[in-house]
Amino acid sequence: MFMLIKDVENFIEEDLGYDDFSCTIVPNKSTEAIISTKEDCIVAGIKEAESIFCYLGIQAETTLQDGDSLKKGDIIFKLNGEAVSILRAERLTLNFLGHLSGIATLTRACMDIVRKHSDTTRVACTRKTTPGLRKFEKLAVIAGGGDPHRFNLSDLIMIKDNHLKLMGLEAAIKASRKTSFTRKIEVEVESAGDALLAAKLGADIIMLDNMQPEEVLGTLGLLKEKGLRDSVIVEASGRISQANLEVYAKTGVDVISMGSLIHKSRWIDINLEILD
Repeated sequence: MFMLIKDVENFIEEDLGYDDFSCTIVPNKSTEAIISTKEDCIVAGIKEAESIFCYLGIQAETTLQDGDSLKKGDIIFKLNGEAVSILRAERLTLNFLGHLSGIATLTRACMDIVRKHSDTTRVACTRKTTPGLRKFEKLAVIAGGGDPHRFNLSDLIMIKDNHLKLMGLEAAIKASRKTSFTRKIEVEVESAGDALLAAKLGADIIMLDNMQPEEVLGTLGLLKEKGLRDSVIVEASGRISQANLEVYAKTGVDVISMGSLIHKSRWIDINLEILD
């Protein structure tokens, strides 16, 4: 996404500090540069990088968009601008491109695993994000083919274990229904019995938290037996990684949410090179 000017300025201020002399020692002449990837990846962060280039008066050319597949050595941007501006943009844009492309690449790999077993199961991230970067990280998940889940607490009502300890399942759902008719209600459960109760009480989404794949299968079977399977979205979550994703994909659950899409992603090695 294109960044708001206030966001761009905050990021630039953080990186430049109050007395940038590292970039100003070079002759400030018109300069050309390229940004390229040093490994295969799914690219993300294109608009964010363009926002920084635009603010610093750098002409940036690209034919790419978030979600495109790149091979090692592919050029992401061709740049033209003042040398000082390009040096000031370098680390900031590479940070965004490297971090977000890493998230998109891991998400695509997870989607490929799931699609071998289901055409409909969604792979979603969570709110385990870097403070200040959530919207960018979630958009990177989208670029990789994943689902962003909720961006913040206002998107839907999620009743978690601590809510249940404070007020109980039935009271929590009844209180949630009084807030607004537009918000869906999601309930986190740890047993098939609680999943069935949540469905009977009218939950829209049931999150099966930290359940083993066989428990997920059993819960889906129970909901189907009681005629409630088609009335709810069922989500599996908790300790799901790329390593055990396939067994969860085979269960037929509607959504698999993975905090690891973001906090376990590896940065992609992306480079900026000044041309002679």
